[in-house]
Amino acid sequence: MQENNNAIRKIVIVGGGSSGWMSAAALANALQGGCAITLIESDEIGTIGVGEATIPGIKLFNQQLGIDESEFLKYTQGTFKLGIEFINWGKQGHSYFHPFGVFAADFDQVPLYQYWLRARHQGDTSNLYDYSLAWCAAKNGKMVPPSRDPRLVQSTVDYAYHFDAGMYAKYLRDYSETRGVTRVEGKVIDVRLNKNNGFIESLQLANGLIIEADLFIDCSGFRGLLIEDALKTGYENWSHWLPCNSAIAAPCERSSEFTPYTKSIAHSAGWQWRIPLQHRTGNGHVYCNEYMSDVQAEDILVNNLNGKILADPRQLRFTTGHRKKFWNKNCVAIGLAAGFMEPLESTSLHLVQTAITRLIALFPDCDFQPLAAQEYNRITLGEYEGIRDFLILHYKASERNDSDFWRYCSAMKIPSTLQYKIDHFKSYGRLVSTKTELFVNPSWLAVFIGQLVIPERYPPLVDQRTQIDATSRLANLRNIIDQTVCSLPTHQEYLNHLGATQISS
Repeated sequence: MQENNNAIRKIVIVGGGSSGWMSAAALANALQGGCAITLIESDEIGTIGVGEATIPGIKLFNQQLGIDESEFLKYTQGTFKLGIEFINWGKQGHSYFHPFGVFAADFDQVPLYQYWLRARHQGDTSNLYDYSLAWCAAKNGKMVPPSRDPRLVQSTVDYAYHFDAGMYAKYLRDYSETRGVTRVEGKVIDVRLNKNNGFIESLQLANGLIIEADLFIDCSGFRGLLIEDALKTGYENWSHWLPCNSAIAAPCERSSEFTPYTKSIAHSAGWQWRIPLQHRTGNGHVYCNEYMSDVQAEDILVNNLNGKILADPRQLRFTTGHRKKFWNKNCVAIGLAAGFMEPLESTSLHLVQTAITRLIALFPDCDFQPLAAQEYNRITLGEYEGIRDFLILHYKASERNDSDFWRYCSAMKIPSTLQYKIDHFKSYGRLVSTKTELFVNPSWLAVFIGQLVIPERYPPLVDQRTQIDATSRLANLRNIIDQTVCSLPTHQEYLNHLGATQISS
């Protein structure tokens, strides 16, 4: 076999943290020593990570790396996540749950939720979320492992994790260095470009070291040291749709409320997250500083902690949106360097994961044929736009009008792609997400109903299925779920069973 003389021989990753070390670990695992991988990070700069909530895809990432679940959870002080509870979003005093997995298994070719919609129109008062095993378990502090047996209601659930992002980065650093990744401590002070094609040739560090590479991965955070400062790629600003531009984060002591889910609590100009870890609780307040001062935002966060604060609050600024190109010349931006989607649906690490997977699938040689970058950028943009629309729905569909912020959100013009989904659901309860979107029909259903978007009519096919005793079927499903929940272990018991706990950090 003839050797490819144009093969990538050197890769440099600029920036550590979760995105940098996830990139290093995945590339080391995929390339199997085929080229040198160097990661440059500076302890002086530090990382953004304040604690992470994830979505179920993270399990696949860890599995592909051969990471043991219990070992990972123990090292990162991780916990389980069955979904997200949204409090005060649809309106003040109202809450709902976005579960992972699906609602109880369909009993007919017509989806279960459509029978529920008909029953609701006929006066039935049962809650849609009563058909979610994930929620019924979560609200009782129980953990339910999924089953592969489709006959069991446990097959309808899925889960993700909460974990300490800094610990995860350290875990992946150990993994990467064991597999040949070289870490260089230092601060990049200059990026040298090829005069002919504008590609990045080398980086100069503050200590004078020059580092060359064929492929550069920018994990430098919001700044975008390579993708923006050096290559002037440009940024698409989405803050007119997602106006929150600030966050204040602070950990507190773990409380007795050890939930297997994330909480998102809406406030007058944004929302607060609560992420339970084994050793502490992660908290943050995401808000728009055009409608609330930083002092007010910090007061709201501190006054709504459910344990003793453990560190001074940290402030972050951001602009929701994305680079106009995610892959530009011989540079691929990953993580915050690529764009920012507020953490309302815990997508930040998923975007890192899919970016790495996409890069590996389209891995170039030194010719850097434009088609690979074009396809990478096309798919990535579609992914960002789908997530954008899903996040906007939470704000646009709210009935809250108690502040200027919420009045702006309810009045703002939204993307036509989102309006199309809303129109379909409002008219006949039809869900029209595609399989290529990150959030598919069960997720849209949970948020539509949770945000009080109730269809004017139920789908007509339901009335054609006269042979189906839907009332009995729905009642039976609720009973099965209730009985199943009674037999489940608590969140803490399940962690103990896996041997995934540790006494101290």
